[in-house]
Amino acid sequence: MVVNHHNLEESLKMKLSLVKVVNGCRLGKIQNLGKAGDCTVDIPGCLLYTRTGSAPHLTHHTLHNIHGVPAMAQLTLSTLAEHHEVLAEYKKGVGSFIGMPESLVYCSLHDPVSPGPSGYVTNKSVSVWGFGGRVEMTVSKFMAIQEALQPDWFQCLSDGEASCAEATSMKRARKSVDRSLLFLDSCLRLQEESEVLQKSVMIGVIEGGDVMEERLRSARETAKRPVGGFLLDGFQGNPTVTETRLHLLSSVTAELPEDKPRPVLVELEWCLSDVGASRSKEVAIDLRRCSDCLSRLICGVSRPDEVLECIERGVDLFESFFPYQVTERGCALTFTFDCQLNPEETLLQQNGIQEETKCLDQIKKIEAAGCNQEMTSFEISLKEKKYQEDFSPLVRGCSCYCCKNHTRAYIHHLLVTNELLAGVLLMMHNFEHYFRFFCSIREALKSDTLAQLKELIHRQMS
Repeated sequence: MVVNHHNLEESLKMKLSLVKVVNGCRLGKIQNLGKAGDCTVDIPGCLLYTRTGSAPHLTHHTLHNIHGVPAMAQLTLSTLAEHHEVLAEYKKGVGSFIGMPESLVYCSLHDPVSPGPSGYVTNKSVSVWGFGGRVEMTVSKFMAIQEALQPDWFQCLSDGEASCAEATSMKRARKSVDRSLLFLDSCLRLQEESEVLQKSVMIGVIEGGDVMEERLRSARETAKRPVGGFLLDGFQGNPTVTETRLHLLSSVTAELPEDKPRPVLVELEWCLSDVGASRSKEVAIDLRRCSDCLSRLICGVSRPDEVLECIERGVDLFESFFPYQVTERGCALTFTFDCQLNPEETLLQQNGIQEETKCLDQIKKIEAAGCNQEMTSFEISLKEKKYQEDFSPLVRGCSCYCCKNHTRAYIHHLLVTNELLAGVLLMMHNFEHYFRFFCSIREALKSDTLAQLKELIHRQMS
């Protein structure tokens, strides 16, 4: 099938400008976003996680009290598909409908927190799961819904059931890639014919499970199409195969279109990476004129340590569902991302006391994890009785509304009495803490201290 992509290519005016590339990590901005082309997204960065178009637990007013909210909100098709008739009649798009006309909107297929059951993908359709159950998506229905939503970006229909979380047969991996490419070509053709979607950007999806050959084929073939970016799907899941997943991710990002900046004064220096693919080292070079780069998103990866691993492998944008999961557990994010030691910590280190303190903290984390197996070492559970008389803020020095106005003891009280305000205050803190974490990543890349930040994060893991 031959598709005329001329109009689509004309509509893709957004530009990824890289300021710096350090051992695969990309620092820069995605510019000319939005219908008017006046919005910018910093990378590495994250999206604002929403459920049915609203930040969990928060009103628009409380959301505006959070510092550093991402410019782009993530809406999930699984929560919106059942309401597309209303949006089609509204005709102004989902951003205006949910009261966030100033935000960029990215529509993904599935909710990363509530993935649907597997086994419902065919050569003609993909199923999503809403509140009323299964919704079958053919290409024509999917694109009709996108016309009703009018998102700035949207994930193309794809077969994402072959993942790295479990072993995938060659046959199943090949089928996932073939189906995804077929869906992509069909969606591109319908977008070409749609006047409403001419300013929307379609994100191509890289599939193939844990089969290297199929992953690379998916990357190469998707890159041949006029997509506005790449979504790396299926890299979430089983922690026992982390090294395998990271090796696969490195190979896939290396296969995507190479960055082609126009060097000023000096030339790029190239070397072979550990996976045998060419990658640029950091040199004294102006990368701001880069025009051939496309953004790389990843789905299902949101934990701080995993985020840093993916950034080192060239990923630009992440989902922010992790703060929501932490909130739902009645927990608060408390991990530190400040690489600068304060004077007290320096003194402890000099006196040899730091190791003892670290051991005690480790024991406390293990005991806390025993109470809630889903907990990570990046959070504390405020349901625990020990916080009943703890009148300190969630995180000392945190500038969020919750930490400036309330204490751990108060949040503990709200949780044990099942007050709705507990979710509101925890969500405000956890979102702001997480968004500041991404700011610290960008600052670390600017100052060449990402290795120190990564070491700091890993030291806090139990």
